[in-house]
Amino acid sequence: MPEQSATSPYDALLLLSFGGPEGPDDVVPFLENVTRGRGIPRERLKEVGRHYFLFGGVSPINEQNRVLLDALRKDFAGHGLDLPVYWGNRNWAPYLTGTLREMAADGRRRIAVLATSAYASYSGCRQYREDLAGALATLADEGIEPPRVDKLRHYFNHPGFLEPMIDGVLASLADLPEDVRAGAHLAFTTHSIPIAAADTSGPAGGHGEGGAYVAQHLDVARLVVAAVREETGIAYPWRLVYQSRSGAPHIPWLEPDICEHLETLHGEGVPAVVMAPVGFVSDHMEVLYDLDTEATAKAAELGLPVRRSATVGADPRFAAAVRDLVLERAAAERGRAVERCALGALGPSHDLCPVGCCPARAPKPAAAGADSPYA
Repeated sequence: MPEQSATSPYDALLLLSFGGPEGPDDVVPFLENVTRGRGIPRERLKEVGRHYFLFGGVSPINEQNRVLLDALRKDFAGHGLDLPVYWGNRNWAPYLTGTLREMAADGRRRIAVLATSAYASYSGCRQYREDLAGALATLADEGIEPPRVDKLRHYFNHPGFLEPMIDGVLASLADLPEDVRAGAHLAFTTHSIPIAAADTSGPAGGHGEGGAYVAQHLDVARLVVAAVREETGIAYPWRLVYQSRSGAPHIPWLEPDICEHLETLHGEGVPAVVMAPVGFVSDHMEVLYDLDTEATAKAAELGLPVRRSATVGADPRFAAAVRDLVLERAAAERGRAVERCALGALGPSHDLCPVGCCPARAPKPAAAGADSPYA
């Protein structure tokens, strides 16, 4: 028998992302995809899309994914991994179903999936798995044998994800005026989600206040603060805050909002703030608008110096982390003992989402989990 490759049983990697419009005419159709089934009028979607129109109707996320694709391919090739990398989106071209159809036509039978969401939650994990299941069902309806897909574990505490964020916070602190730098506060930001969704995020055994979603972000914040303290000698005060709320006003969502937090800090006499978007992989629209535009304008109104630290993006250390995740999962699938790389108190996440993990709002098949219809 020929020797198995380091990536066996996988014959491809799928980069699975959210998608975004690439021109003004794309904005409303894109938002219709995102909100399908919610009955939101087209005129309301035009109003919601104003953030995109401020940037010419273009979300940066697709171009950022192209750069990440290139980084992954170069890293794999540079380390002797013969593993093709494909790209599919949930809400805009290239659509997930079309990409899986292409992969099946190329003979790909076992696919590792990297989602551009590092944390556990319905919208950050299970919804991706539901879309995978829907796309695989479409292929089966077309008479195409669906490939098997395995979603790589959450990587929020992998060093290759953390280290670029730590460097970004250090660079932002160094960029503050010297007279306010030592007294600055750190505001770690992530996407707000409904409290009910946060409380049920992650495996059922950990459900409770904030669930895995909040616990994972807090662990990341503590790791960044510790690394910054080691580098600077200063234990900067910090808090986990939220942004980009989009739900109905009567539904409780995670708080405080970043703009409200800036007002609070200013009222307390804090001289400067570094906003660190640890909940986001790249500088997409929610970072460019909610932080760089809205929160920065609020800080200017208050006369509060702020800096926004960089997201991970296509940092070579993140590309190397993805390679590490692929290799560890491949080895585990071959029955090998695997040492999983993870920092902090929570340890490495599960490979296979258990039953009851990040439950859906309504029962719906999801791939790459213990309850998946596609083994």
